[in-house]
Amino acid sequence: MNIRLEQPSDYREVENLTRESFWNVYRPGCTEHYVLNQYRSNPDFIPELDLVMEEDGMMIGHVMFSRAELVLDDGTRVPSWTFGPISILPDYKRKGYGLKLLNYALDKARELGVGFLCMEGNIDFYRHAGFDLASKLNIHYHAEPREAEVPYFLAQELIPGWLKSRGITEATYGPPRGYFVADENPEAFEAYESTFPPKVKLRLPGQLV
Repeated sequence: MNIRLEQPSDYREVENLTRESFWNVYRPGCTEHYVLNQYRSNPDFIPELDLVMEEDGMMIGHVMFSRAELVLDDGTRVPSWTFGPISILPDYKRKGYGLKLLNYALDKARELGVGFLCMEGNIDFYRHAGFDLASKLNIHYHAEPREAEVPYFLAQELIPGWLKSRGITEATYGPPRGYFVADENPEAFEAYESTFPPKVKLRLPGQLV
């Protein structure tokens, strides 16, 4: 197993990997590969944390990180971070590769001074990498009531005491705008999607959309 930085020559293969990983998972089809395609030119993208995983010379996983922010009650905006999409080829899922990739990436992020992460995901998986409900840290999700315990909104202090050291006792998180690029530019997304081999979109139980 090898984990390394993504190179420009990897872009198309990584986007296809991401498409395969997310197809019909959260919606019929997926948009995560287009998010990645567009996000590499976003100033919030962190190239030092744009990582691919290989097994026996085959690319099987990818994760990217982004700058985000926390908004305090007085309107002050504090830099923060998030990550995703994190992708594993379907044949390699549920074999521990995703957790190995994530733990490696979190160690690298910590070395770069990333102190606090918020993200949206399944706590049953992400708790194994140290994540818990963000509400336990008084960090609220922008699209839910402040008093809500949002089961899919998770957080972790990569550097213990990072929030306290900045005087943050409560804040609201909003994901980077670049994550919604496919919904904001549907025609551009459809043109991009048409460059990939056709796949059947299915409405399945458990999808969010």
